[in-house]
Amino acid sequence: MLTRKQVKEFQEHSKQLFLANGIVLAAHEVDQIEVADFGLNEFEVTGLGLLVYVNTPRVCAKELIMLPMQTCPEHRHPRIDEHNPGKEETFRCRAGKVYLFVSGERTDQPLALPPKDSEAYYTVWNQVELNPGDQYTIMPNVKHWFQAGPEGAIITEFSTTSLDQFDIFTDPNVSRFTTIVE
Repeated sequence: MLTRKQVKEFQEHSKQLFLANGIVLAAHEVDQIEVADFGLNEFEVTGLGLLVYVNTPRVCAKELIMLPMQTCPEHRHPRIDEHNPGKEETFRCRAGKVYLFVSGERTDQPLALPPKDSEAYYTVWNQVELNPGDQYTIMPNVKHWFQAGPEGAIITEFSTTSLDQFDIFTDPNVSRFTTIVE
């Protein structure tokens, strides 16, 4: 749960971060930045901002904005039906550093760790480090989670259609959509 004031503050922070990194937004886009706390009420630790540019039945493009060391919890994008195998997404790091974890061989000494007291809900440990200009594609139904580095991060996501309501999170306490109160 976030207050409207917290949302506005993060939207303004995001605007400044975009400008500092040469990403120009249309005036109306600042108010469209979604602030997600995943229902855990610890936005600075677990959360992110999202600005969706386009989301059609075929493609989606968005920016993900993360505070320093902020984590997006482990989840996957499952098959929706016989015509939609689930979301395939490519993350391209624009600014900062991102530690992405996917299925595969466990990284011996990962550079990011899950938030305290939620370690049981982070089960994939194959670390992919993304620096500005690096990108990585995540196939449908692959568990993944990611954490910004010490400067925060901006990630451009290119994907097939985004149907967030179908995302499956490992942590049963996670809710994809944030409650905003006055």
